[in-house]
Amino acid sequence: LVTSRYRPRMSPKRRLVLQAVLYEIFAIILVGPVLSIVFGKSMNSSLGLAAVLSTIALTWNFVFNMIFESWEHYQASKERTFRRRLLHGVGFEGGLVVLLVPVMAWWLETSLLTAFITNIGLMAFFFFYAILFTWIFDRVFGLPASASNRM
Repeated sequence: LVTSRYRPRMSPKRRLVLQAVLYEIFAIILVGPVLSIVFGKSMNSSLGLAAVLSTIALTWNFVFNMIFESWEHYQASKERTFRRRLLHGVGFEGGLVVLLVPVMAWWLETSLLTAFITNIGLMAFFFFYAILFTWIFDRVFGLPASASNRM
């Protein structure tokens, strides 16, 4: 896509911010129309919901990781074992479901069960979307210093 000679150079923090912002923008663009079609809502309403869900997810990511790392700080072992990573993933996703499902049910004027099932579908979509987005982002902007052989 873009050769390494022409890749923009940026600080790790700037790269993280750009990646998060682009990830959410494209997610909103992709999810909004699908919600509009599935629930028969206007495009503006569905894009608005996608933006609200995105904002909640970003905020929860920050808050949850702060809480998790604070808890982790007090643990005897500092190793990030599979069990600890599993706990992190379940805690993050579980909390996100608790936060998003009521918002989706209210916004879409549907039941909590329908919103929950929709949320499960979105989780499946985001699993594959995250993999594809990150791959494309790395191809366009290059690998971060942490994954580069040039350390």
